Amino acid sequence: MKAVLLGFLKDETGATAIEYGLIATLVALGIITGVGQFADSLTWLFSDNNSKLANAFAPSP
Repeated sequence: MKAVLLGFLKDETGATAIEYGLIATLVALGIITGVGQFADSLTWLFSDNNSKLANAFAPSP
């Protein structure tokens, strides 16, 4: 029984897959957070009626 337990503790197969899964999760969370903040910034930019960008593209009378 002791040999089986020691063999289980020394076995590292699957550890790399778990590490890659954690890295992929962190990257996905970073992308989701970044896209959310970008969307909020665009909403703020275009919701302001006196925005310089809106005025720049407004047709001149």
